Amino acid sequence: MSEDSKEIDLASGIASFEAKDFSQAMMILRPYAEQGDADCQHRVAIMFQNGLGTVPNEAEAFKWMKASAEQGHAIAQHGLGFMYMEGECTDKNPELAVEWFQKAADQGLVGSLTTLAMMYEQGNGVDKDPEKARELYKQAGF
Repeated sequence: MSEDSKEIDLASGIASFEAKDFSQAMMILRPYAEQGDADCQHRVAIMFQNGLGTVPNEAEAFKWMKASAEQGHAIAQHGLGFMYMEGECTDKNPELAVEWFQKAADQGLVGSLTTLAMMYEQGNGVDKDPEKARELYKQAGF
């Protein structure tokens, strides 16, 4: 496949995802996820997690979310943090949740900053630290 046709294919897969044609999106994006495309891995994880265009599969959702997060995809890092925080698709692990939210927050993801602030405010996965919580809320623009 030429680089141009690959880009058109990828754009078509992303357009299918955005248009909520998830069966088509899964068919197009999964091979790219398997080739290591972090954005495709994240989208495939979302589809497996929510049973969009496929049967829900928590193990596959976790596998793809983690693969994308490990490549530095901020939204996937946030998603993985959420999985660990809620015990969704994996065992609940607030300490790991904090690590992944921090990675996404380091990339400026506001949702991760506010989630981290909340965790410090409540002492969830970390020692309760109201000062750190205030600092994180401030960074997030609150």
